[in-house]
Amino acid sequence: MPDSNHSNPSTPGKMPQRFDQMGFRQGPGHLQGGAPKVRSKDARGTLRRIGGYLRLERRALVWVILCTVLTTGLSLIGPYIIGKLFDDFIVPGHFDGMVRMGLILFGVYALGAFFTWVQQYMASSLSQNTVQHMRQELFEQYQRLPVSFFDQRTHGELMSRAVNDIANVSNTLNQTVVQLIASVLMLAGSIGMMLSLSVWMTLITILTVPLITFSIKKVTVHTRRFFSEQQQLLGEVNGFVQESISGLKVIKVFGREAQSVEQFREINERLRSVSVKAQSLSGSVGPMMNTMRNLTFLVIAVFGGIFAYHELITIGVIVSFLNYSNQFSQPINQLANQYNLFQSAIAGAERVFEVLDQQPEMAEEPEAGMNCRIRGEVVFEQVCFRYKPDVAVLKNLSLHAKPGQVLALVGPTGAGKTTIINLLTRFYDIQSGRILIDGEDIGELDKRVLREQIGLVLQDAYVFSGSIRDNIRYGRLEAADQEIEEAARLANADAFIRKLPDGYDTYLNAEGGNLSQGQRQLLTIARAVLANPSILILDEATSNVDTRTELHIQEAMRTLMKGRTSFVIAHRLSTIREADAILVVQDGEIMEQGTHEELLGKKGFYFEMYQHQFVQNNVS
Repeated sequence: MPDSNHSNPSTPGKMPQRFDQMGFRQGPGHLQGGAPKVRSKDARGTLRRIGGYLRLERRALVWVILCTVLTTGLSLIGPYIIGKLFDDFIVPGHFDGMVRMGLILFGVYALGAFFTWVQQYMASSLSQNTVQHMRQELFEQYQRLPVSFFDQRTHGELMSRAVNDIANVSNTLNQTVVQLIASVLMLAGSIGMMLSLSVWMTLITILTVPLITFSIKKVTVHTRRFFSEQQQLLGEVNGFVQESISGLKVIKVFGREAQSVEQFREINERLRSVSVKAQSLSGSVGPMMNTMRNLTFLVIAVFGGIFAYHELITIGVIVSFLNYSNQFSQPINQLANQYNLFQSAIAGAERVFEVLDQQPEMAEEPEAGMNCRIRGEVVFEQVCFRYKPDVAVLKNLSLHAKPGQVLALVGPTGAGKTTIINLLTRFYDIQSGRILIDGEDIGELDKRVLREQIGLVLQDAYVFSGSIRDNIRYGRLEAADQEIEEAARLANADAFIRKLPDGYDTYLNAEGGNLSQGQRQLLTIARAVLANPSILILDEATSNVDTRTELHIQEAMRTLMKGRTSFVIAHRLSTIREADAILVVQDGEIMEQGTHEELLGKKGFYFEMYQHQFVQNNVS
């Protein structure tokens, strides 16, 4: 992560955040005036991309279309049979024929129900398989994106894209694919059947379509904007909740619960307001369509009665028309509802595709790598770097680490120490200068190959949900159990692991909450031991533990550093006294360098730092 005084321009904070059209964080200038109004940037392009995923499920799509055709065809036959039933059997009073025709009608509807079930099953399979591909691609993209991408965005907002937005697409696909096909077929079939019965009655029925279309257009013209805002604000809510839960101890210790609740209330209120607008507009389409359908019934009943009175049509035709008019207006109603659902799906899909369209970290990497284990000579030549265009973090910085040498980086917070590590691991790339490992420019090396040679132990020890054995094995997946236990012994972790109820098979909950900070740190050191890197980076590895645990960690660190080029970042100067060279970094430059004794003899900045800590320790 960037140093605190020169952080990325979008480093997460605790104030209420605003996000840009991608749902990504914006600066303080956007705090006034509420959430931005987000519109779909390319609805057609988004639909084409969703169609690309649907084409991967051709077999299921064919089954859905086939069942929809059969279901629609059976639905169209039903009203025709009802009309014949009235004209040929009910009005003349033919009881036997009425029973026979009733059984046929029952069979038609029963068969239609069966194909509807098959249709829904295949549609569910289609939608779930489609979003499975999308979700898999999104997660893989998260693994490929550079660290800088995640430094600028909250975890909750990114989780919202993987969960809420994709769920939106899934729900819409599950309903829309079938409804869209069925609506088009039903609309065309209903018109065809009505024309076969009476051209004039068909024309009278169709006259209501412009009124329906106009009403729907007036309502749905605003829905996409509201659904887009709803999805954006949902991501903001998720981000704020995740941030607040992660920083709950900080919130409590500073007594900021009320402020946090108020900030959440403000975001939540904006989400509620936009959601009400989106859902109320969407929900108004159904009642509006029911009104239009009833108006169509009235028109058919009046004109049908007039035509029947003049013996132009029969009672059975009127009954059939009443049924067909329902089937005629229902697809229009469904298409209108699907349009609203589409707005929500498009909004969610666009947020997913915007992440998928980000430049992956490995996309432009040349196929270059180290063919053998490196010696570990590291050289920085006139390296310059800045997170913001107008703020230089490193200024023509040069350093030289010989193979197997231990270099300590010290200096005030924000001096650029962690940035040096970020550049060495290529979490960020330099703007000018060169960084060499064994004489090779790391800018020409594949990042994966480079990082295989580097071990990293951070201040915040991170462990995954799973067994202790699996957490250590994360350093080298093919390692045998004996190698894992040997790595734990070298890291001074074996003793406490064996005291746990299930030893190495003890299950760790989320982020290792059932272990102390020191125990988690020992596990990360064991993980690094198992990985056997050529270059080791220790970033404040002992800063969050007590003195006794620190001694265990320091002993494990000495074991780990043997024979490896090591970079140690430390605020406790007592932990780096044995370093081969100490580099004092201040304002992005190396102000002093030498051994512990040499720097004390210079009586410069390091001497002042050491004296300050020495006095503090004696006082305490």
